[in-house]
Amino acid sequence: MNNASPARNEAANAYLYLLATMAFFGSAFASSKAVVGHMPHQVAAVLRFGGGALILVLLLLLIGRKSREKELTGAQIARAAAVGLLGVFAYNLFFFWGLSLAPSIDGSIIVPVLSPVITTAILLVMGREKASAARLGGLALGVAGAVVFFLGAGGAGLGGGGSRLTGDLIFLLGALSWALYSIASKKVLVGMDPLRATTFGTLAGALALLLFAIPALPDVDWTALSGATWANVVYLAVGPTAVAYLFYFRGLRVVSPSTATVIMFTVPVFGVTCAVVFLGESFSALQAAGAVVMLAGALLAVTQGRLRQKPAAGPADEGADDPAEPSRPTGLAR
Repeated sequence: MNNASPARNEAANAYLYLLATMAFFGSAFASSKAVVGHMPHQVAAVLRFGGGALILVLLLLLIGRKSREKELTGAQIARAAAVGLLGVFAYNLFFFWGLSLAPSIDGSIIVPVLSPVITTAILLVMGREKASAARLGGLALGVAGAVVFFLGAGGAGLGGGGSRLTGDLIFLLGALSWALYSIASKKVLVGMDPLRATTFGTLAGALALLLFAIPALPDVDWTALSGATWANVVYLAVGPTAVAYLFYFRGLRVVSPSTATVIMFTVPVFGVTCAVVFLGESFSALQAAGAVVMLAGALLAVTQGRLRQKPAAGPADEGADDPAEPSRPTGLAR
């Protein structure tokens, strides 16, 4: 009885860490939208992930000294950097570009819901997941919901002509980038502790974003940026970029990756709430219907209709970094 209570407390804390992570990720859409309204999207991406990279380096210097992990080889660092170019540079290029054209409320639905659907579809094609009837049905529902959502975006417009639909299609490219990142990182980063892998990947992606943003830097009127804009930049670097990942990996010590994937579907709830409350955004009834169908399809594709997970046997038995375990699409939209 006494042994069960600490275990329950540890599990409850893990779920709180994961839920806080999803709140950070969801709020990042509205906060990033507020930033891209005052500067080119390339520069906004650099500020967020440049700041996040610096914070992660400081954390690595502080926490890494206490770690007993063996030193990384040059090849491991190069692989982490290469994966970071996909998960940080490519993903955020599309993420911030989409935000410059479409409301954040669209991105907060498209990216976190469709990225696990795309991941599952790719794994099925690669033969790394089994094509069950529930999974195929979920993929079909997800695609159908996406079609309805995009049709609604084309009709919604918000006075911007076809820019909203264009932005939503760019969000779709962001979801594809994150799906590829999720698959690549599963194999490439085996044997690396999460903090170091995330730090090297974020550094590489931030440097690539900086090189891409150099032509747009002269277009920024730095003296005209408000305190609210800088507050959003700082929040994005600290909360959704650095702290959220520490919370996420801490939660994964107790909760299985497949369970974390299901919790990930709370991201649209936080994202939509922040978009409505802080930005006054909205979407059409057709988009709402498409979002519901997308979410149902994504849940079915990822869980195969089995929401209950086997109880974890303990940290030693966790399969988060086990290359023999089938990849679980996390689809975490940063």
